[in-house]
Parts: sequence; structure tokens; C-alpha cells
Amino acid sequence: MTIFPAIDLKDGKAVRLTKGVMESAKVYSDEPFHLARAFEEMGSDWLHIVDLNGAFAGNPENLEQIRKIRASTSLKIQLGGGIRDEATIERYMELGINRVILGTIAVKNPDFVKSAAKKFPVAVGIDAMNGFVAVEGWAEVSQMKATDLACAFADSGVEAIITTDIARDGMLSGVNVDFTAEIARASGVFTIASGGVKDIEDIKALKANGTIGGAIVGKAFYEGKLDLREAFNL
Repeated sequence: MTIFPAIDLKDGKAVRLTKGVMESAKVYSDEPFHLARAFEEMGSDWLHIVDLNGAFAGNPENLEQIRKIRASTSLKIQLGGGIRDEATIERYMELGINRVILGTIAVKNPDFVKSAAKKFPVAVGIDAMNGFVAVEGWAEVSQMKATDLACAFADSGVEAIITTDIARDGMLSGVNVDFTAEIARASGVFTIASGGVKDIEDIKALKANGTIGGAIVGKAFYEGKLDLREAFNL
């Protein structure tokens, strides 16, 4: 199982939110590229980046820091937040991003995502509140079930589905293994768990499930609850 350390960017700083609320942002670094280097030294292969400002604005808002991060590490990078069109995808590809994450647009225009997946390395971000998909930086909850959206991308060519239980995100309350496994079974796509990972036991539980491909780790690392080196070596 692949561990994806996370850097969430708000106003150029690395932060963590609680349940996706921007006002809850806690700053962990003024220079996020230092974190990327540290993750690489610990043994990571991947880095997960979210442009939080971009998720709300609908276009890239933290490009300067993203460029710095890309230039400072050889980690593979998957990045999301405000990617709504092909021009933005191309911009990030030219910057050296390895995989883009499409979230809101996956709900509003799934055909666009399927088309993009044929040209670019794409992941679909499925963020859910009580099983229903949230969009626009989690500011709105749609009427679509997360599992139905996952089904829509079976055999579509997307590389991964990243699924977040918003109620657990940033809460250190434990990852929702069952929900993540539901998404994996519904889609048949490599599925990455996000939201609520609290310690090494969560990583073990995800790995033991057998259907889950990866896990995003954020607050558990930043708050000293999870040793990433231990997680990488499981």
C-alpha cells in the first residue's frame, strides 16, 4: 500500500484544516518545500498536494509554492484543488506534476474527466459527507451518492480515486476503512483513503483490508501521532 504524505496549501503556507473549514487552518510551515524534502528523506515515493485556495476559487492560487516544491524534490506529485479545465491540467503537466486530481468537475462534468483521463494522468477526488459527494472545496453537498460517482469512473482510464470522509478529516478520529473499501469495490479503480488517519493502527487496518491501494497522511504526522518511517516500512 502506498503512503501519500500531504501538504495542503493556503496563502502559500502548509496548513491543516478541520472538516474542510478554511477558518480552522493551522499553519505548520511557511516554506512547504522543506516538508517535501523531509518526506523524501523519510522514504516516501509520492507527495499529495492540495491548493486549498484554488479549490474555492476554481483556478490555481498557490503556483509559486507549487513550483518551489516541484523544484526541491524528486518525489512524484499528485495535486488537486481548483482544476476545472484542460488548460490548467496542461499547465501543471508542464510544471512537472505527475498526476492531477479532479474533484468538483468530476461531479459536474464526468465526461470531461473521462476525456482528460485518456490524455493525462488523472485521479478523481470523491469527497463525501454522510455518503453524499461534496463539491466546491467542500462548501456544497450534492445529491449524488459517493458510490454512484465511483461507479461512473469504472473502466474510464483514471489512475486512482481518492476518497475523503469529510466528517473525519483533520479530526484524528480514525480513517473510515469501510467507506473507502466500498468506493474501491464500486469502481474497481486503485483507491486511496483520505481523512481521519490517526496512527499506525489505521495504516495497518487499511492495508489489512486488501482492497485499498493507498492512504493520505496529514495531521497525524504533523501532530506527532504517526511515524512516517514506520508507515513506509510496513
